[in-house]
Amino acid sequence: MNASAHSHPAPGTGREPRRSMVVCGLVGVAVMAAVDEIVFHQILHWHHFYDRSTLGIGLMSDGLLHTGELLALVAGFFLYADLRRRRALAADYAWAGFFLGLGVFQLFDGIVDHKLLRLHQVRYGVDVTPYEWAWNIAGLLLLLVGVVLTFRAARRGSVGSGSGSGLGPGSGAESRPGSGSGSLS
Repeated sequence: MNASAHSHPAPGTGREPRRSMVVCGLVGVAVMAAVDEIVFHQILHWHHFYDRSTLGIGLMSDGLLHTGELLALVAGFFLYADLRRRRALAADYAWAGFFLGLGVFQLFDGIVDHKLLRLHQVRYGVDVTPYEWAWNIAGLLLLLVGVVLTFRAARRGSVGSGSGSGLGPGSGAESRPGSGSGSLS
């Protein structure tokens, strides 16, 4: 069955806000996983994805995380390209989804992986409290940006001005035919 049959285009636009949000949410999760893996695991050597065993198991767990993150990133960009090709990308919802994905990964890692499952900590050999607070507050801020962008996109869509353009008011995008075809840049 065609994936677009499950997604409802925004009235009068042919854009798919929900799918745009989900696809870019996947990209956001993958990007934040990559930042975590590259910065905290590889560059700073602060932790591995699974630190409750040997160094070899820790490195293998990092490789599995990296594999999952790359697969999610590739899948997300193929789905993003499909939205662009079909001119169905709602860029304002896509940005909202991207920030929601960043925040969800960060908070999931900070709360579930660090506190509930205790797979690893942000850092070892120091008082972890300020690191944990910074980690979770950063995730919460990213999530909040995503929520604000979601409400803003919904409000813009309901008044019919620039739905899916991803550009601010007064940018002139509302008056150009085909504007807002969905660039995230």
